Amino acid sequence: MSFGKLYGFAGNPRTNCLMIIAQMNDLDVELVETNPNKGNFVQDYTSKINRLGKIPSFVGADGFVLNEVLAIAVYFASQNEKTTLLGKTKQDYASILRWISFANMEVLSKLGGWFRPLAGMDQYNKKNVEDAEKATNKAVTVLEDHFLINTYLIGERITLADIVAASLLNRGYQYVFDAAWRKQFPNVTRWYQTITNQTAFKSFAGEPTLIEEAIKFTPPKKEEKPKAEPKKQEAKPKAAAKEADDDEEEEAKPEPKPKHPLEELGRPTFAIDDWKRKYKNEETREVALPWFWENMNFEEYSIWQIDYKYNDELTQTFMTSNLIGGFFARLEGSRKYIMGCASVFGESNDSVVKGAFVIRGQEALKAFDVAPDWESYEFTKLDPKKEADKEFVNDQWAWDKPVEVNGKSYKWADGKIF
Repeated sequence: MSFGKLYGFAGNPRTNCLMIIAQMNDLDVELVETNPNKGNFVQDYTSKINRLGKIPSFVGADGFVLNEVLAIAVYFASQNEKTTLLGKTKQDYASILRWISFANMEVLSKLGGWFRPLAGMDQYNKKNVEDAEKATNKAVTVLEDHFLINTYLIGERITLADIVAASLLNRGYQYVFDAAWRKQFPNVTRWYQTITNQTAFKSFAGEPTLIEEAIKFTPPKKEEKPKAEPKKQEAKPKAAAKEADDDEEEEAKPEPKPKHPLEELGRPTFAIDDWKRKYKNEETREVALPWFWENMNFEEYSIWQIDYKYNDELTQTFMTSNLIGGFFARLEGSRKYIMGCASVFGESNDSVVKGAFVIRGQEALKAFDVAPDWESYEFTKLDPKKEADKEFVNDQWAWDKPVEVNGKSYKWADGKIF
């Protein structure tokens, strides 16, 4: 028996997730091809079904009309009284609403601003695309940190939140979440592959695929102007031909890769790679640290203390260590300008994260904002002339002393080097 009709089109992330939910609940839902971008609406769609002319929309067999993807998703899932898609408790249900709203409003809306101009769906503006990429990565970092210690968004089984969120992320994996991106977000990718390889998911959306390289913007070709008939007295026809060739070459040039903001400082006299090799190959306190203070040029570099802002949320120390590792992975774009360590101090359910870095230049933001989660840390500039600050850096890089926070001592547990 028909449950109703869904107006949308296959391949649209919001349409896909609803059809998958319908299949998981054995609902007989007919998909009526409706694509606003092509203007193919059924008669009276904008007057009786969706006044804004948007998709998806649902019309039940009983005449019930419902718009908005989240409302339709909940309505579909609730048709099965024994469903596990809506969780077990009221808290589960509230958390499901939280995550599907987050995926729809915070992730997909930013992701669209990133991939749509690159794919030629919207007008391209380089700065807007770069801003959308940063905003997307910042939002996805919330998911990355969640999946560091969780298999699914809520509880120990797939819920509505997982189906909706994975569907909405599909466009990212289709266009811009390439191999390099996936290395920065391994937890999200592991979860995404788990969800998209479910039978119900594949039966409608097909086999999940992962791209090696993100789509690149291809500027539209300029219209060729009709060439005027050459006059006999005109000289230098070869020059004109060369000019046309130059135009073609200029058109074919790829968009230049944006420069790192610290490149504007120029080449330093002190090579930070020399310090990295010294730190790696020599005894830390006996050789490496004295060499650092003797050779470092603090007109070109600065030292910083970092503190994680949400220590009260930390649980297992090994998970916290993975949290630091994820932050370092997302700092990869600044590797040639940074060296430092961050460590977990304390024990499970009672720990803190601290670290010390030396960076090119005198501003922390230019070095750290390549990582979408940099705002989860507090950065304090240190003075290399103060003994207390030097001692803090030495302790953070030697990993042999505890730290004191609010009068309490925390022993070193684990650390990461960048």
